[in-house]
Parts: sequence; C-alpha cells; structure tokens
Amino acid sequence: MTLAQRALERLQAWPDLMVGPASCGTGRALRSVRDEIVHFHSPRDVDLHLTRRAIQRFHYDLAGSSAIHLLHGSCWVTVHLDCEADVDLLMSLVSIALKAQQTPPADDGEPLLAGCNFHRVTVLPRDAVAGG
Repeated sequence: MTLAQRALERLQAWPDLMVGPASCGTGRALRSVRDEIVHFHSPRDVDLHLTRRAIQRFHYDLAGSSAIHLLHGSCWVTVHLDCEADVDLLMSLVSIALKAQQTPPADDGEPLLAGCNFHRVTVLPRDAVAGG
C-alpha cells in the first residue's frame, strides 16, 4: 500500500469528508460539504486546498518543510509523501483546511489560480534537492 493510499484510507474514516473523482480529472478527491479539500494525484503527491488565509498564516512553517510545495497565487499546497511523518503532516493540514473552509474567503484583490496545483508543481525527490 502506498503512502497516498494509506492517507486516503485514514481520511475516508473522517465523518466530514466524502470521496469522489478530483475535479481536475486526475485521481481521487476528498471533499467537505462546502468544497474539495484533497486531491490524491499519484502514489506520493497530494494537493491540499488550504485557502489563501491559512497559507498566509502558516507560510513560514509550510515553506520550511521539505514535504510542502507552495505555488504563488494558489490556495492549494502540494504535499509530497516520502514517509509516515509526511502522512501525519497531511492529516494535520487536512484538519486545518477543514477549519479554514468554515470561514468565508477574504477578498484581498489578488487573483487566484483556478483549481489545484496538478501539472503546475514539479516535485523532486528529497535526495535530489539535498544534493545526494
């Protein structure tokens, strides 16, 4: 079982999430009553709809993680699952995303990229990033 499959299985048990096809056309999605929260695109790559406000609030921590990939102008983050700790991180971020989705979005005038980050983010293995 891949890490993404394990994460999907764990998240399917959450009462606030429902499974369906991802609106981007690739993979499975988990959605709340209000919106899609998570897209599982591959055995290791997951896009998470955190909202702009949550990304701004946690930007320093998100940018410091080798598992998280941010894309300017997107309210989604890409999580690369390399180990169980990354799955645990995803679980925590999904909880934050669910909470963030309960607050109406702030209109700060900046345009948002439509849809998730699929095909917009290239994730390199951590060994390649570290030069090893």
